[in-house]
Amino acid sequence: MSRLELNPNFTDPDAFYAALTDLYRERSGPECERINARLILLLANHIGEQTVLEEAMGIAGQDNAPPAEQPASTLRQH
Repeated sequence: MSRLELNPNFTDPDAFYAALTDLYRERSGPECERINARLILLLANHIGEQTVLEEAMGIAGQDNAPPAEQPASTLRQH
């Protein structure tokens, strides 16, 4: 059974953060919500494993954010 990767795993965290902020720039709230929903579904499909998806949803639903939810620009590879 796979587990959710919580350690920094970005090949280029600054580029990802820049691309993500560019995606939302000058979009309305409802447009951003649609983008979020589509992005979540695309990434969930890529992950595919129900146990990993449930683990991610459980963490995302917690009030206290784990270190993996820091802005991408603060994440560094090991």
